[in-house]
Amino acid sequence: MGTTPAPVSPINSGDTAWVLTSAALVLAMTAPGLALFYGGMVRRKNVLSMLMQCFMCLSIVSVLWVVYGYSLAFGHSKGFWVPYIGGFDWAMLRGMDPTPMNVNTDYAPTIPHQAYMIFQCMFAVITPALVIGSFAERVKFSAWVWFTVLWLTFAYCPIAHMVWASDGLAGHNWGALDFAGGTVVHMNAGIAGLATALYLGKRIGTDKPGMHNVPFVMIGASLLWFGWFGFNAGSAVESHDGLATSAFVVTNTATAAAAISWAACEWIFAGAPTLVGACSGAVAGLVAITPASGFVNVGGSLWIGLLVSVFCYCMVAFVKPKLGYDDTLDAFGVHYIGGLWGALATGLFAVKAINSAGSGVFDGNPGQFMIQVKACLLTTVYTFTVTLIICFIIDKTIGMRASAEDEVIGIDLSQHHERAYTILD
Repeated sequence: MGTTPAPVSPINSGDTAWVLTSAALVLAMTAPGLALFYGGMVRRKNVLSMLMQCFMCLSIVSVLWVVYGYSLAFGHSKGFWVPYIGGFDWAMLRGMDPTPMNVNTDYAPTIPHQAYMIFQCMFAVITPALVIGSFAERVKFSAWVWFTVLWLTFAYCPIAHMVWASDGLAGHNWGALDFAGGTVVHMNAGIAGLATALYLGKRIGTDKPGMHNVPFVMIGASLLWFGWFGFNAGSAVESHDGLATSAFVVTNTATAAAAISWAACEWIFAGAPTLVGACSGAVAGLVAITPASGFVNVGGSLWIGLLVSVFCYCMVAFVKPKLGYDDTLDAFGVHYIGGLWGALATGLFAVKAINSAGSGVFDGNPGQFMIQVKACLLTTVYTFTVTLIICFIIDKTIGMRASAEDEVIGIDLSQHHERAYTILD
């Protein structure tokens, strides 16, 4: 009498190692990468608040993600809610024991389910952290905590589900392409940033010098560039064929092109290129290539990188001053505008030779561009509305903005009773 052979595990050790490494790279993008990038651009009396918020965003979202966030974003619900939000089947990681056979065939069939979960956790961490850049220097820490909890739950998780879930509205039903988060992360955070900036109004004392530590900015931008390889190439969730490599190459190419392009814009319009400008251009390039990184070739990535800095520079240097809103660190001007261009450019430059999942206008599929437009509109309208509601609720309950006195003293001392420097401005 024969014996039944043991089932063969679908887990690929190389894929698993790459995704776990990528998760660590994306973690480093938030703290210390984004923390230093943002921290260097605020006034010295507020630098610790930037570091604190980025660090605590990593802590708070990491807990919420395993409790219910991953299940809402990538799980399955019933009835009307199916394309809009997941259920609670995977809350507290229920049914996700790290056994050799426990994989998620919908998203990552060659790695443990928990590996995919923790990789996506790092995307959820950095997205609300990006929003901080728009309302920096004027929000109470307690209000920021509640904003992060509510925004993750009611803005990030639904958009992630609609775009990335196997039964989501924009990705599954419409066919929108977003490889690593142009709509889910960057447009989502950027439009939320604009909503908060408009709701809160301008900071006090913006006529005084702001950016206090340019070396911080450069170190932070470099860490973001480094970590972004995990962000984009890791989104292939495999390492055994060429997709991760292609995403890595186009990410680096677009970023370099965007840094050059922003410096050129400054040279033309402001008379000299700056280090902060080059760093801002690099971040804009990283943002724009994110949704396209798994779909475009090197030629497409060059166009994406070169043009994104033109769009973002014009928004930051010309449009924002004219309209007068106080987007402190240009989260809207860089992340929303860059993410918007990247999402639309995916509909232009995607080629099936890179990824059979989709092609764009220049590869014979003009309809893809309009699908990308629909996904961008969905993200913009939904998140802007939800963010304003969250701001209103927090403001009318515990108050959202720091007092004028606290704002003048600085958020570091008033909210955290510590400061980074012995001499304040």
